[in-house]
Amino acid sequence: MGNFRYKMMQFMIGRNGFDNLCQGLVKLCLILIIADLFIPGRILSSIVFLLFIYVYFRAFSRNIARRRAENEWYVTYVKLPLSSYFARDRKNFKYFKCPGCGQVLRAPKGRGRIRITCSRCHNIFEKKV
Repeated sequence: MGNFRYKMMQFMIGRNGFDNLCQGLVKLCLILIIADLFIPGRILSSIVFLLFIYVYFRAFSRNIARRRAENEWYVTYVKLPLSSYFARDRKNFKYFKCPGCGQVLRAPKGRGRIRITCSRCHNIFEKKV
């Protein structure tokens, strides 16, 4: 077993691997597989098949710069807004985006109008929380 693991590690050197976008696409595939059980037709299964091919293409790709750019776009515009939306502490914090760079920020609720400094671009702005 150790020999196989070593060979896989050698094979993956210089490749992208399973990043956040790959994990999100696999989760989407699982949702589509469950939906395919209830919806007749072959369209969803074809989409799932193509998505799995794309996931493995991304994971084994050697164009790491391009894959990292795609992953950063996913994390910035899809994963963080969704994770902040479904966060458990929504009753204690308010989430919003920085008008300068789009960074998702949080502030404690019930403080009234406060000044906020973005941790990424250091933009200062006011929000009512």
